[in-house]
Amino acid sequence: MFQAATLTAAPAGGGGIIMTIIPFVFMIAIFYFLLIRPQQKKQKQRNAMLGQLKKGDKVVTIGGLHGTILEITNDVAVLRVNDVTKMTFDRSAISHVTTAGSSDVSLDKK
Repeated sequence: MFQAATLTAAPAGGGGIIMTIIPFVFMIAIFYFLLIRPQQKKQKQRNAMLGQLKKGDKVVTIGGLHGTILEITNDVAVLRVNDVTKMTFDRSAISHVTTAGSSDVSLDKK
């Protein structure tokens, strides 16, 4: 009689493992679609933007410095900050390209 009770309990335990794994799989799927996938998409857009940089583009660095690209190589960009100042940055330090005219702010004293 004891053996019959253990045989009937075994299939119920097997279903419990599957029911325990399903919430973890569901949580992993949620993390993928809410966190990992959007971050990969953002990184892909950033890499495309960095790849399309060219001389004359107006850019903003990750430190907030606005400038115009004078020279650009595979890993270095030289920016003109004002009429006499040139600064060298890693290409990866460029945050984004600004639209034409948005960084043309004149601070001349009259």
